[in-house]
Amino acid sequence: MKKPAAEVTPNTWEFLRDPMIAPTGFREYDARWRYPEEINLPGMTALGLGLGTQMRRRGIEPVIAVGNDYRDYSLAIKNALILGLMQAGIRVMDIGPALSPMAYFAQFHLDVPAVAMVTASHNPNGWTGVKMGFERPLTHGPDEMAELRDIVLTGDFEPRPGGAYEFVEGVREAYLDDLAGDFRMTRPLKVVCATGNGTAGAFAPDLFRRIGVEVVPGHNELDYTFPHYNPNPEAMEMLHDMAAAVKASGADLALGFDGDGDRCGVVDDEGEEIFADKVGVIMARDLAKIYPGATFVADVKSTGLFASDPELQRHGIRADYWKTGHSHMKRRVKELGALAGFEKSGHYFLSGEIGRGYDDGMRVAVEICKMLDRNPDKSMSDLRRALPRTWSTPTMSPWCADTEKYQVLERIVARLVKMAEDGGTIAGRQIAEVVTVNGARVILDNGGWGLVRASSNTPNLVVVCESPESEAEMRAIFADIDAVIRTEPAVGDYDQTI
Repeated sequence: MKKPAAEVTPNTWEFLRDPMIAPTGFREYDARWRYPEEINLPGMTALGLGLGTQMRRRGIEPVIAVGNDYRDYSLAIKNALILGLMQAGIRVMDIGPALSPMAYFAQFHLDVPAVAMVTASHNPNGWTGVKMGFERPLTHGPDEMAELRDIVLTGDFEPRPGGAYEFVEGVREAYLDDLAGDFRMTRPLKVVCATGNGTAGAFAPDLFRRIGVEVVPGHNELDYTFPHYNPNPEAMEMLHDMAAAVKASGADLALGFDGDGDRCGVVDDEGEEIFADKVGVIMARDLAKIYPGATFVADVKSTGLFASDPELQRHGIRADYWKTGHSHMKRRVKELGALAGFEKSGHYFLSGEIGRGYDDGMRVAVEICKMLDRNPDKSMSDLRRALPRTWSTPTMSPWCADTEKYQVLERIVARLVKMAEDGGTIAGRQIAEVVTVNGARVILDNGGWGLVRASSNTPNLVVVCESPESEAEMRAIFADIDAVIRTEPAVGDYDQTI
């Protein structure tokens, strides 16, 4: 049953009338609520005042870049957030409608220390949220989010004079110029540009044309009702639509983007939907030739090929598996000095000579085009077929309430660890190891695995499975993992399954 949203405790900040914020909206690495059921506009102003207070207490220069996606309510929410920031004495540089990576870019372009992007990312309409950060290219992690939550929910604000507002022109053009650089395709390339009527439609087609790519439009008109499907390149609905567009147009591939443009999905020239972790291995193989000995970070939902692929091993690549989540991955990439990080969700973190370390679906799309340009005799399907064969599930998300999911997960992890200790099996194979850095990744004696973790963004658990042997074994792994999950009555139906 849905719990009612909690009211913020007021003290001297009487200018905030009836603010409402559900505590569950403060998540591991960003903030997301259903609007207006779980947060209202005064609540968003309270969030802005809390964020500004947090900046002041951490000694951050009081300047912040702020953007918003194209949902119909995002501008009102951004304005409410800005009001709170200004009440904290923060100078706001409004970059207007934007992608999340454009907002991250603005931190560098405008040389400001902080960013706040109003977006619900790939969540469906009715959701809103904020991605924020103080130390470029990083965004808030669990510690920062917990501190912000406590400031806001207790009303521990510090209003200050000196707040100011400036609308900054030209950031979109600077962002596209930065992405394209002086690169132009030397081979013909026809790409289905799929944006699901989301914000990326205002950016991706122009970017592709700048680098010499022929564009096949894929729902590029901005329409915040999302009349075809919610823009989420991890969802099979969008990937199936991209595949149909490739087959109908004879395109070389399809590149699809989520609602705020920080993720990229790929369908090859044969209409094969390549899960993002496999695309990551394809990109890692290409980059390994240029940067031998590099480190790549992969999230725990990703294929085991990052560690086992003979081609990556031949080039001395080090693989590091880490927690799922854009803030966790950005931090890990920076901490290890990795060349790139890859998430199964389609977040890629290109660093070093190829990026600034934040997740940017547009930059990934350019790098995929560059990869194909470096391999003029190869198609995307050729590069896919060159990988060792594995069978993977999509990312599946059974419902579990935000207020219960972490306790439920703790019990599931304990059961899986106990199974391993007792010599138990999954899909008839011995459990070799249970990695608990983020939920439980149960690794079998042949390298197959099954993962269960809690979603950081929605009221769900997350389940992914992979087999190096067969589709039948992959399904058997899922069945056995799901049997453990079903011992918890609080877990509901899957959003999609195999």
